[in-house]
Amino acid sequence: MKKTKSLYHGHRFPAVVISCAVRWYFRFSLSLRDVEELLLERGVIVTYETIRRWCDKFGTRFAQCAKAARRKPGSTWHLDEMFVTLRGEPYLLWRAVDEHGAELDVLVQKRRDKAAARRFFRRVLRSNPVPRKIVTDQLRSYPAAKAEIPELAHVKHVFVKAAARVNNRAENSHQPTRRRERLMCGFRDARRTQVFLSCFGPIRQHFALPRHQMNAACHRATLQRRFVAWHGWTVTAAGAKVI
Repeated sequence: MKKTKSLYHGHRFPAVVISCAVRWYFRFSLSLRDVEELLLERGVIVTYETIRRWCDKFGTRFAQCAKAARRKPGSTWHLDEMFVTLRGEPYLLWRAVDEHGAELDVLVQKRRDKAAARRFFRRVLRSNPVPRKIVTDQLRSYPAAKAEIPELAHVKHVFVKAAARVNNRAENSHQPTRRRERLMCGFRDARRTQVFLSCFGPIRQHFALPRHQMNAACHRATLQRRFVAWHGWTVTAAGAKVI
């Protein structure tokens, strides 16, 4: 048995400080400068650029852990796309969630055609099982792309009118992204937006519990378990052992 190099190797701050900064940034509507100020209040002097690099390096690893820790995805996919503006140019943010509201995947693309829909379907399939049903709006790119993917060719496809709000599960999943977009005064780069949102969704949902569906005691107990899981990922990243 040998010990792999720690993910924190070369960093002068301990794992607890780095993981705390990453959790704050992805969980709450805070800017990098806000996190810098919160750490300064606790005696940790670090620049917001360093926090940005921490989020870029550790966010992906922690988001993968959050995805692996949640329950098995549901059998229904709700798909929707929303426009985001990157440096004055319109882009499409494609998002898939299951019937429980858990985010399956996101993808930032320039177009809204069949090729873009097919690319998104294949991306979601790489990390999720084949669904029993797919729910989308009436965008014609969805059925055209679905017919070209063998795994999805015979999956039930339900079309809904966007105005009828029948696909609220997917439409509501855009709200946290919209709030974060306003806080950040808009997204700027397609690649960085993709990386950020791929981490933002799983980490935020790991801690953002449906408070209205549980009493205070249940909420605190569940949140404590989520904190324990988060600290467990931090320890693993600090020095995992492999055979």
